Amino acid sequence: MKEVKVPVLPESISEATVAAWHKKPGDYVELDDVIVEIETDKVVLEVPAEESGVLTEILAKEGETVNEQQVLGLLNDEAEAGAKAPAAPEEKTPEITQEKTQDSAPSNLDEIKEKDEEEIIEEAKEAPQPASEPSPSQPLSNRMEERVPMTRIRKTIANRLHSATQNTAMLTTFNEVDMTEILSMRASYKEAFEKKYSVKLGFMSFFVKAAVESLKKFPTVNAYIDGDDIVYHAFCDVSVAVSSDRGLVVPVLRDAHKMGMHDIEKGIVDFAVRAQDGTLGIDEMSDGTFTISNGGVFGSLLSTPILNSPQSAILGMHKTQERPVVIDGEIVIRPMMYLALSYDHRIIDGKEAVQFLVSIKEALEDPARLLLKV
Repeated sequence: MKEVKVPVLPESISEATVAAWHKKPGDYVELDDVIVEIETDKVVLEVPAEESGVLTEILAKEGETVNEQQVLGLLNDEAEAGAKAPAAPEEKTPEITQEKTQDSAPSNLDEIKEKDEEEIIEEAKEAPQPASEPSPSQPLSNRMEERVPMTRIRKTIANRLHSATQNTAMLTTFNEVDMTEILSMRASYKEAFEKKYSVKLGFMSFFVKAAVESLKKFPTVNAYIDGDDIVYHAFCDVSVAVSSDRGLVVPVLRDAHKMGMHDIEKGIVDFAVRAQDGTLGIDEMSDGTFTISNGGVFGSLLSTPILNSPQSAILGMHKTQERPVVIDGEIVIRPMMYLALSYDHRIIDGKEAVQFLVSIKEALEDPARLLLKV
């Protein structure tokens, strides 16, 4: 008998929740088949079969909290599963001879008919009457409620966001950016870009690049508070908020200041796919220095993003929408996007936050700045 156990959990995580069983007792399991998924604070871990066999028993139900190396179920190995129980003897249908049937049958057809009618009447009297159905004039109540436990990931998200609002002096400043130049550049080079790098040219790479150059100019935005100290980073690890069916996750583009735009786009596509699959590692979502969140993909026009602690700032992107703006004294229609920068006012002054956001705006409205790094 083989035990199906909780795998070794990542550092700093002591327990998990059984998320979903992919097999039920009696199912045959091939080597490396996923038997069950367990959910930690940040990721979902798959527990594969270490050998072939039959799942005989489930010891930890879905939703149950489990610890590292706890036994989740029992699996017969292939040798035990292959052993068959002796076949039950076949039951032979007794033969009824015509002679016996004739002897036991009533001779009078009228008696049969009379007996059947009496039995039907008696059974009808004794049978319970069905409950009357509600009439169309009495509609069924639609005030239903359902109570569903929060997933471990959702509880972690809730706790972190609540902590950020309670333990920081969070403030948000806004600006807007004219997306004309970026849209023009994207339209001109998207086919050549995709042909060369096998990935589409999106908006995120422009924003990551603009953020990185602005973080170099304003290092406090890239820092965080640790007790009575301010910790500065000589690198830019940009967290990118990615939505998944299990909740919001923030995988990190390590050394984003060294990445080309194609590397950024490939990294974000990879994060999006693995966020849905639940295969992102905890180390891939830890220790970012600055976060970018794009609510525009869902149609958000304006928002105030919440800090990703212990970071000190987060940039919120929004929907690009044509609006009338005044340029050189004339009203023109331009594709505009509102930007929001939420920051911890304990470490970042208002002037510094505004200048940082203006720096991003200028880099996006004149993409040549990103090449010249000015």
